[in-house]
This record gives sequence, structure tokens and C-alpha cells, in this order.
Amino acid sequence: MGHPHHGGGAATDHGGGGAAAADLGLTRFAVIGSPNSGKTTLFNALTGLHAKTGNYPGVTVARFEGRMRIGDRETVVVEDLPGTYSLDPISPDEQIVVDVLDTDHHNVRVDVPDALLVLLNATTLRRSLGLLAQVQQTGLPICVVLTFTDDLARRNGQLDVAAFSRALGVPVVPVVAGHRDGLEVLREEMAGYRSWSAPVVPPPTDPAEVTGWAESVLTSGGYRLPELDRRNSRIDSVVLNPVLGTAIFLLTMFLFFQTIFTVAAPLQGYVEAGFAWLGDLVAAHIHIPWLSAFLSQAVVGGIGGVLVFLPQIVLLFVLIAILEGTGYLARAAFLMDRVMARAGLEGRAFVALLSSLACAIPGIMATRSLPSARDRLATMMAAPLMTCAARLPVYILLVSILLPAQARMGPFSARGVVMFALYLLGAVSAMLVAAVFKKFTSRSGPQLPFYMEMPPYQVPRLKTIAAEVWTAASAFLRKVTSIILAATVVLWVLLNLPLRSDAELSAAGVDTGDETAVAAYVIDHSYAASVGKAVEPVFAPLGFDWRINIGILSSLAAREVFVATLGQVAAAENPEEPAQALTEMRVQDGPNAGRPLFDAPTIAALLVFFMYALQCMSTVGVMRRESGSWKWPAIAFSYMFVLAWVLALAARTVVGALV
Repeated sequence: MGHPHHGGGAATDHGGGGAAAADLGLTRFAVIGSPNSGKTTLFNALTGLHAKTGNYPGVTVARFEGRMRIGDRETVVVEDLPGTYSLDPISPDEQIVVDVLDTDHHNVRVDVPDALLVLLNATTLRRSLGLLAQVQQTGLPICVVLTFTDDLARRNGQLDVAAFSRALGVPVVPVVAGHRDGLEVLREEMAGYRSWSAPVVPPPTDPAEVTGWAESVLTSGGYRLPELDRRNSRIDSVVLNPVLGTAIFLLTMFLFFQTIFTVAAPLQGYVEAGFAWLGDLVAAHIHIPWLSAFLSQAVVGGIGGVLVFLPQIVLLFVLIAILEGTGYLARAAFLMDRVMARAGLEGRAFVALLSSLACAIPGIMATRSLPSARDRLATMMAAPLMTCAARLPVYILLVSILLPAQARMGPFSARGVVMFALYLLGAVSAMLVAAVFKKFTSRSGPQLPFYMEMPPYQVPRLKTIAAEVWTAASAFLRKVTSIILAATVVLWVLLNLPLRSDAELSAAGVDTGDETAVAAYVIDHSYAASVGKAVEPVFAPLGFDWRINIGILSSLAAREVFVATLGQVAAAENPEEPAQALTEMRVQDGPNAGRPLFDAPTIAALLVFFMYALQCMSTVGVMRRESGSWKWPAIAFSYMFVLAWVLALAARTVVGALV
């Protein structure tokens, strides 16, 4: 459900507590509802924020809050709680909801809201009323927000909202996607929350009695069930077919990566041309040697080397947003539930793995939706193997060196085929690892059925896609201008120290008048080179020299730093054509001296290494927080490094034998 934005504010993602808001004495509203009830999108519309909206349980598993103005410019806090079907928690994210609604303050870390906005899907009211009955036991002021009333009418359903409100004993406000009227009515209703009506007698608590109460309320409200959506049913009969559906899913993913390479390639060329122009500008106007070198190598060569992949990053999230907005991504999760079942896991585990396509961090956090502790741990240990957006620049760089742009496999781009294979192998590996950890961990938990509500097929809203893509692209840009920039500056210093005098350079046989030769000598004898050469015994069997080694070590800060590191080295060795410098790099010593550094076996080993190695300290930190100890992050880092090294060696051996 999409809405226009109102108000404004800043979101806070926290694990519990709203002390800041409480200290200011602001009124707090909590938004509660089941997954796919339109809860998070309503939160976005009220506060002007862009929290992630998904079509399956477990996407928004942390608490998010923002501010909005109501009534006579009164500022209030609105908190978006995780989606839940009941207040009988079976997973950590559902426990958050119970803690927030605990009016007896058993959990002092969280603040109880002053009023509640309970979202009910008009097309599934019979099921939704069970949650409302439980929420009404809290005694907090409640306003029911009725969503999908337009879908109810389209499918010949019926509801008398006024009569429904009288039967419930609480105010009811219908809100329709894309319509301001409902939002304005809701804002006015929120301003008078202190005078909201409440039922004289609260709903029953016994499940059998709740069913009877729900039927009575629906009858009083003149509720008529909506007809089956025949369009959705016809599409689902194909898309959810075990054979046809799986084939469609694989074909969709295959075309997904073909599109990323074919469409984004021209845009990448423009970005590369822009940074080449910047490099020329630096050389022409900055005559201080060290400053010119810093800007051309660290900024243009390093940061620019990562930013050239922005078109692919943006296109990746555009395609994901389209698949999610149409309702297809939820079907993909449903299809994979069968696969996960064979591995001993449930569909919620695939939901978490699917979230890891953007980044492993939200994927790990999404494991909170899993009721089983064993499933949570197993999925957490496997999530980093899913190919995240941070790997994309590395993959594109290496695949582009390996294969020329015109290389084809039948009618398809060979580069796109390789990218699809990398993503597919990462997903298969993640599922296998999750199954292994599930089998060998000693933790136990309840085995409950996986319930997933399929959203209707719809045309994605352009505004929603733009918001999600902007959120992802801006996060990438912030990462480039913070973590990656900081790592690049440190690397530039390490690559250019110790300083060399003209006498030392001359004694080493370097022409001091040749800036490129000087830069190459300084880098080859820098502190960074010493570090890279110190770890050569570990990586030499994989065909990596010190330049690749230092890139791998630096990528522990962020995988993209690997690209920035090679960009700096290339910019120093060939400032005119840094991209060409990578293909021209040669092994400097040893039995393979003089051979291309980035030959097919080495590139294959690098691709496999990056596929399996846990090169993201942020992910390690989140894993420690979610697991509660350093034991499991240490196990994850160790097993993934060993797996990466062994399989990279195997890939190098196989490719070397073939070529």
C-alpha cells in the first residue's frame, strides 16, 4: 500500500527503548498490524520516512520511530512495530510487540505508547480480528485503521464502516493507497486520541469465544467476504506451480543479471569518462605533487573506481523493487519453501536469506522472525554467503577483465551468464550451509508451520520504487564517502610511505624524471607492499601477489575497498588508462614472473574467494549482537575463510587445467 508523504522527521532504529522521546514528553502512537496489512507504508506516509516495506514476514524486525504533527501543530512520536499475527510470541520480533504493549512495565527498557493504531486488512477481517481482540485487553486507546477497502470493493465485498465501528466500540478510519483524504481524517482522529471511544466490555480471551465475538462483529458490520481474485488465481496457478514456477523463477533471475550488464554498461561508460575528465583536471591544475597524487590516486582512482559501478547498483535495486512491488518476490519465497523444507528449514529462513541479497545485515536481523533457535542460528551463519550488493562491484570488475564485452553464450551476454551463475551458486551454498548448521547445532526450538500471505499482483508505484532505490543508492554513497573513503585514505598513506629521496630512487635505478616509474617503485616498496608480501605464503597457492593480498585485507572494512585498492595501484602505474593497467599487470617475481596477474585461473580463484569469505566487519558485529556472543561470529569467519581458500584453490586448479 503506497501513500503520499506528510510531515517529516528522522527515524531511529533501536532494539528497545524510546527514552529520548519520553524525556521530551511527547505523545507516543504505536502502529500495530499483521504482515502485509500496510502497516509500515502507513508509517512512512505519516512521518515522511522510508522504512523498508516487504511482502513477507520478517522484513521490518527492528523498531522504527519518527515524528509527525497533528492538531494544533502538536508533535507526536509514531513507532512502527514488527508485523505480528497475535500477541502470543513465538519469535524475538513478536516479543518486541508484547514488550511494548505491556502496560505493567515488566520490561523497563521500552516505553508503553499512549495510543495504538491497529491496522486491519479489509479483505481478511475474520483473521485480523483475533489480533485486535488481544490488543484491546491492554486497555490502551485504540483506533482501527482499515486498509485495502478499495480491494474489498473491487472484489464485490462489503462493509458498513460506521456499523463496524459501533460493533467494535472503537473509532475506525478507512485509508486507501494513494488517497490523501483517508490520511487527513486519520491525522484529525489522532489529535483527539484522549477522547477515543472504548468498548464497554472488552472482547473475550478464550479462543473459541473470540471466534464467536468476531462473527458477531462482522455480522453487525454487514461484512461480506470478497470474491476470490480470479486474476491472481490464474497467475498463481502458473507462477506457483512446482515445475513451471521454478523455471519462471530461474528465468527471471537469469534475465535479471542480463539486464544489469546490458543496460548499465553504457551508463558505466559515462561515469568512467567523467572520472577520467576529473583526473585530467587534477593533473592540469594541481601542481603540488603529493596533493595531485592523493586526488588522482586515492580519490579519482580509489573512490572513483568504486563509484563507476553505481549504475549497476541502482539498476539492481530498481529490479528488486519492481519484483517486490508486483508481488512476485513473495511468490519466489513461497516456491523456495519447498527447497528449504528438504534442507530441514522453513520458508521464513529463505525470507531472511532473500533479504541478504541487498546486504547480509538485514538478512541476519530478519532471522528474529524465526521461532526456532536452531533455525535462527543456522540461517544467521548462512546469510553472509548470499551475494550482497557489496560483492557486485568486485564481481563486475573481475568478470569484465575475464570476458570481453562482446563475448556471447548463444544470444546472451557471457558476462551476464557468469553473474547469474555466481548469484545462483551463492544461494545454493547458503542453503546447504544452513542445513549443515541446523543438523549439527545442539540448540532446539519449536517446529511450527510457515504461514505466508500472498499480496495481490499490482503495478508497482513509481514513487515507492524511487523511494526504495534512493534509500539503497544513498546508503551506497554514504558508505563510499565514509568507510570506503577512510579506508582508501589509509591505504594511500600506506602505499606511499616511507618517503623516498631522489638519491634513494637513483640508487635503485629509477629515473626520477619519470613520475610513473617513481610511483610504481614507491608502491612496490611501501608499507602496504610489506604487509601484502608478509601474507603471501597464505595466498600464493591461489595465484595472488601482494597487490591482490592488500586488496583482500583492506576489503575487511568493506568489500568494495578491494576495487578501490586496485584502482589506486592502477592509477599509479598507468595514470592515463588505469582500467587498462589492471589487464596489463604482470606477476613480478617467482616462477610465473612476467605472466598476466589477472589471468583466467587467478580471476576464477578471486571470484570464488569473494563468494565465500566473510569480508565485512559490520556483518560480524551484527552477528555477535544477534547471537549474544563472539563464539558464532568467530566460527562464521573461520569456516568461511577456510571454505573460501579451499574452493578458490579448486577453482584455480580446474580453470588452469581447462585453459
